[in-house]
Amino acid sequence: MGCCTGRCTLIFLCALQLLAALERQVFDFLGYQWAPILANFLHIIIVILGLFGTIQYRPRYIVVYAIWTAIWVTWNIFIICFYLEVGGLSKDSELLTFNISRHQSWWSENGPGCVRKEASMSGIKGLDSHSYISVIGCALEYRYIEVMHSSFQILIALVGFVYACYVVSVFTEEEDSFDFIGGFDPFPLYHVNEKPTNLLFKQTYLLMSPAGFSGMAGM
Repeated sequence: MGCCTGRCTLIFLCALQLLAALERQVFDFLGYQWAPILANFLHIIIVILGLFGTIQYRPRYIVVYAIWTAIWVTWNIFIICFYLEVGGLSKDSELLTFNISRHQSWWSENGPGCVRKEASMSGIKGLDSHSYISVIGCALEYRYIEVMHSSFQILIALVGFVYACYVVSVFTEEEDSFDFIGGFDPFPLYHVNEKPTNLLFKQTYLLMSPAGFSGMAGM
């Protein structure tokens, strides 16, 4: 396959997915979002597998990658529904942190233009501890940032799925054409073994003929 083909495009898409997944993983770690962290980790592994399969002409690895992209799209749709509070979901719940902590998305306090307001805790003197009050001045609400991240992931995954199916079909056609030409055809082996068999048959025929019997009798 040439350079500017579906294979090269799929390699580029896998590399782009890796970069996007690593960027998302960093911010999910900062926000202690344990469910997305595990999903991102698995996503990175499968994308690396798909990238390896594309480079090394391994259709089975690409099939695994294609199946995972469908699952990855479903997961990101759930994330969008979670932050948009669709179907009874609440962005303020602890679902993404496995109810371990009350942390929210890192963008909720560090989004563009956000100002975090803090105040000293009442009743405690001589300590520098502070109590979080509110975040104001955000140019864009954090849930929309998360929705944009998931939408971008869905877009890349859908394009990757299409190219993965195309590359698998091309690899399969190339393997079939190679078999048809005779790359794995055992027919030449038949020709190799044909001559000794014919010679043995001719020798047996000569021995069984009258001339052969007379020759043996003369001995």
